[in-house]
Order: sequence, then structure tokens, then C-alpha cells
Amino acid sequence: MAVDGPDAAAPAELARAVADRLPALGRPAVVVPAAGFYRPASLRLEHGRTDPDARYTDWLDAGALAREVLTPLGPGGSGTYLPVLWDVARDRAARARPQPAPERGVVLVPGALLQGIGLPFDVVLHLRMSPAARRRLTPPEQAWELPAFDRYDEEVDPAGLADAVVLADHPDRPALLLAGRFS
Repeated sequence: MAVDGPDAAAPAELARAVADRLPALGRPAVVVPAAGFYRPASLRLEHGRTDPDARYTDWLDAGALAREVLTPLGPGGSGTYLPVLWDVARDRAARARPQPAPERGVVLVPGALLQGIGLPFDVVLHLRMSPAARRRLTPPEQAWELPAFDRYDEEVDPAGLADAVVLADHPDRPALLLAGRFS
């Protein structure tokens, strides 16, 4: 399950909260942050540290995320996944070992800009933020990323593609807008 949304919407926190609650419902869960599948800095930052177009297209190694997590956990897959591929802080391979997925488990992949690039998620939850809320809640040092999210809204229409949409303009008061195939 993808938990798609800008950092200001806190997709990682929501994924962890869901993962903490699922075992009580008989569904063990793990969180595999998409940021663990970012490309090395030499590729990710090739056009500079603050290029919104590069943020939109060059940061996530979608092929690695599919190859190491989504495909192995899909139908006919091995049932093991790599929890992280790249250590962004050290800019080197994480050297993580593959992990077995829990039986009947749910894998939550929080991150930004996850739709429209062919990733085979079973379910996508999109945390929608209006452009004004993104600008209000994005820390100043990350404001350079805002055009990437504007472009994502325009080109991909993530709310239109998602199975469920949560309005996250006020992350402390999320509101379910669309329940998709779950309603």
C-alpha cells in the first residue's frame, strides 16, 4: 500500500500509525519508506541540490523499489523484501538484508510522488494538500520542492488515481474525501 503525499502531510507518520494498529486486526504490518530507495546523490542531485524538476523525476529509483519490494511481495513473488536500498545520509548502499514479509501482512510504502510512474501498488492512499497548505506547512529549506508537487498535481492527478484520498491541509485533522473501492 502506498501512502503518497508531500513531506508536509507526514505520510511516514501516518504509515507508522496504521502499521501499529493493524496487528490488533490480525494483519501484521511493516513500513518500507520510499526514501530508502532514493538514488545516489551523484544522480539525484546532478542538476543541483534545489532543482524541482530533478526532485520530481530523478530522486526515487522506482525500478529498484519495484524490483526489491513490490514485485517480490506480489503474486508469485518470493515473499521477501529489501527494507532499504540506499542510505541517503551516508550516500552509500545500506547493505540491508532481505526480510521475509509477515504472513497475511501489509507493507506500507510512505513517500512523495509515488503515482503515475508504473509502481504496482495494490492500494494507494493519497494525502492531498492544497497548494496553499503545502506552501504554509513546508519548511523554508524545502520550499524549492513546491513546484515539483504543483507539477505532480497537474500532470498525474494523484487524487484522481488513488484508491482513497485524505485531505491533509491540517495534518492534525485529516479528513477522508474519497474512499474509492473501499466504500
